[in-house]
Amino acid sequence: MSEKYIISVDLGGTKILSALLSERNKIIDRVKTATDISKGPDYIVDSINSSIKELIKKNGKSTKDIKGVCLGVPGTVNPTSGIIGDAPNLKIKNYNIKKALQQKLDLPVIIENDVNLAALGIKRFEFKDKVNNMLVVFVGTGIGGALIFNNHMYRGSSFYAGEIGHMKVNDSGEFSNSGINSTFENQASRTAIVNSILNDIKEGKKSVLSEVKKIKSKNLANAISQGDKIAVKYVDKACKTIGTVLGSLTTLLNIDTIVLGGGVLEAMGDYMLPLIERAFKKAVLPEPGENVKIVVTKLGDDAPLYGGISLADEFVN
Repeated sequence: MSEKYIISVDLGGTKILSALLSERNKIIDRVKTATDISKGPDYIVDSINSSIKELIKKNGKSTKDIKGVCLGVPGTVNPTSGIIGDAPNLKIKNYNIKKALQQKLDLPVIIENDVNLAALGIKRFEFKDKVNNMLVVFVGTGIGGALIFNNHMYRGSSFYAGEIGHMKVNDSGEFSNSGINSTFENQASRTAIVNSILNDIKEGKKSVLSEVKKIKSKNLANAISQGDKIAVKYVDKACKTIGTVLGSLTTLLNIDTIVLGGGVLEAMGDYMLPLIERAFKKAVLPEPGENVKIVVTKLGDDAPLYGGISLADEFVN
């Protein structure tokens, strides 16, 4: 019997990363392409379809060799129906991406929230499935979360569980119900950090980032390494918010493991983690916070790709 393969696709606001994985849990090849959200969801599906077909052709495979396609989406999704409820960074609402992609590929397609998919990869390949209650938080363009309870993914009553970025907090990281701009995502994501830095630069404050056209996580890391006062100010502020929110959630959920990921932590984890842990300890009740392990994922961008293996095992016969 010939070996079957999985294709995992991490659909982001700026890029589409597709990978071919073997049944032996190896990433064989990857294809990365830009995400163009301006042309609507059908165009995004066309881009995903093209990247998948490129992977299959490049590696001398056919659709008969593929067990299924696992698609991670930055938003609320229903893995059963295949409908994206709301993906703000993609400007997609109430769209059946599973049906649209299956029609082009003639392959089983399973969709999942992107951080849920990453959490499945982290759980299986970093913790060897030996994790009880885990919170996964990815900080990048936005902030997404995933919950593992009793070693199983918790998707919630209507698949909205884990939408941590939309929780209301104020600029000290405390919970708040005032104003749309006071969400966790709008206080501590890379977008929030960069917007605050750009506002200071416009006001005439000096920064090594003044000449950078598009500030990415690696630019922030470089600025931090040079002791740039503006970058330090807003990255530190984000760390305080992240730690405070994680501490409050640990008091509520009594989790034992917190895994951080995303471009911001990947670029600046060594700097940010101690600051996050300090704020965490101030916010959490002593008993539930005493033995919590907070780590930065080692899988990086590969976490959702590996998560496709677990998702296919769950949904594809």
